[in-house]
Amino acid sequence: MENKNIIGLNIKLLRKSLNISQKELVAKLNLQEIHLDEPMLSRIENCKRPLFDYEILAIAKALNTSIDTLFKF
Repeated sequence: MENKNIIGLNIKLLRKSLNISQKELVAKLNLQEIHLDEPMLSRIENCKRPLFDYEILAIAKALNTSIDTLFKF
């Protein structure tokens, strides 16, 4: 299966560096009315699910980082 996004690995690495579990990140996203579950987040982090622009913004907010940081390679 081909990659569906280019920032999934960065999301995963940043999340882990902040010691945030997938469950915790999902909870932070749900508070922003972004309805993802852990399997969906896993697919994002493994580049198997595309992201909407509003999801990228919410993930950046939840990880307390900038969108630019998510796109740094």
